[in-house]
Amino acid sequence: MARQKGIIKLKGTIGDITFYKTKDGHLAREKGGVDASRIANDPAFQRTRENGSEFGRAGKAGKTLRTALRTLLLNSADSRMVSRLTQRMVKVIQADLTNERGLRNVIDGEAELLVGFEFNIGGKLGTTLFAPFVGGIDRVTGAIIVDLESFIPANMIAAPGGTTHFKIISAGAEIDFEAEVFVTATSETAILPWDMTSTVAISHLNAVTPNSTKPLFLAVGVEFYQEVNGRMYPLKNGSYNPLALVQVSGL
Repeated sequence: MARQKGIIKLKGTIGDITFYKTKDGHLAREKGGVDASRIANDPAFQRTRENGSEFGRAGKAGKTLRTALRTLLLNSADSRMVSRLTQRMVKVIQADLTNERGLRNVIDGEAELLVGFEFNIGGKLGTTLFAPFVGGIDRVTGAIIVDLESFIPANMIAAPGGTTHFKIISAGAEIDFEAEVFVTATSETAILPWDMTSTVAISHLNAVTPNSTKPLFLAVGVEFYQEVNGRMYPLKNGSYNPLALVQVSGL
């Protein structure tokens, strides 16, 4: 892979060289690689097929999780979140000690490895929200909760420049990765002033299916706003809004 220089940037293929544009700039690479039919059938590529199968499974699982949390992710995700989540899902699948390589999956893996995943590198929950909170997943009742005691926003939330207001958001999700379906419940506070005035205690209840046998997730985040002429606008299109998975209950 080489980086294109000069004023005129190329796209397409000339001879054995392919020119293309990525987020890292205009690049060029030589055409090559192993024939697809050989990869699909040659015993020498057995590991490649196994890895490809599990990577594809990780990609589908990541997409299902993203879709389940879509309403929160609309304002709380960075440009590389998809690839980062797929990489974490690969680790979840690789932790499956039940099935053989190539057949490992999220259900038999360790979904708890997703705890702490930050959907927005530009604004991490761990370096934004310092107010103590308690999360909980009750598989019997289906209650996925998060509680925060009263706190002073200006002291306990590291807000980006221009912030005048904020709100706390959360979601509980029950996900069937095999069928690629889910149940999601979300909660949010009112838009609150980011100042030295103490908030009231915050309690979110996100209810999913009682006695579920599927992995359960709790996501918590913050959305920032700027008040202009009495109207609230998402701050910088949400580029600093944090959202993270804070609890996971897999089976």
